[in-house]
Amino acid sequence: MTGGVTTLTASSPAVAAEPARRPFAPARHSLALARRSLIKTMRSPEQLLDVTLQPVIFVVLFVYLLGGAVAGSTHEYLQFLLPAIMVQTTMFGGMATGVNLSTDIGKGVFDRFRSLPIGRSAPLVGSVLGDLIRYVVAVVSLLLFGTLMGFRVETGVLPALAACLLAILFAFSLSWAFVLVGMLARQPGAVQGLGFVVLFPLTFGTSMIAPAETLPGWLRTWVGINPVTHVMDASRGLMVGGPVAGPVAWTLAWSALFVAVFAPLAVTAYRRRA
Repeated sequence: MTGGVTTLTASSPAVAAEPARRPFAPARHSLALARRSLIKTMRSPEQLLDVTLQPVIFVVLFVYLLGGAVAGSTHEYLQFLLPAIMVQTTMFGGMATGVNLSTDIGKGVFDRFRSLPIGRSAPLVGSVLGDLIRYVVAVVSLLLFGTLMGFRVETGVLPALAACLLAILFAFSLSWAFVLVGMLARQPGAVQGLGFVVLFPLTFGTSMIAPAETLPGWLRTWVGINPVTHVMDASRGLMVGGPVAGPVAWTLAWSALFVAVFAPLAVTAYRRRA
């Protein structure tokens, strides 16, 4: 009896100290699940069609339908439009994160995650990190196609790279809102439907298609307070010239706010979902 008690007492500190010896375990768990998400995407490349074909369709339609009327020439309009389309495309890519999470939950994948000795936020963080590949593919494919159409960066390589990273950062931050929707909605179709309802006013209610000065007063007010407007203005300034400091600061502030608000809510909703 004494020996048994001694053994139990001696092993308790070891068990309690286990998490202390692995302070970065949640990060490792998240990266492992991010790798799972990345492998799943690579094995089903058709999942990337929405971020490769959709922006191409938008660019072609808008440039050749509206270019002459809005900017006087298709080339000038392409310079104006493409940085904004890049922002829109990465945002639509974030919606897929919520859809994929809702699908996995419906298939019972997350029931298995709950039974594993991993951090409760790891499956969500892993999915969000794994879907970063969608943003990268979207940006690269759009820039390649835009270059073939005649788009040219007028500010330099580093500012253009900063514009791409800024668009990806904003989309990553906003994707936590779709993660929350994915945790609350019962069907993947509901996530996608609600995502379109939210994204269309956010992306089209901006200076994406036409300068804000040409819009009616009520719409100009919405454009001015719309956080997506700041990202698009920052991307334009970094790629083709224009104001940068203010739009970039607003973009970083909105990105931090989205993560601070929606990430904890998404994790809480995940813990409560049966």
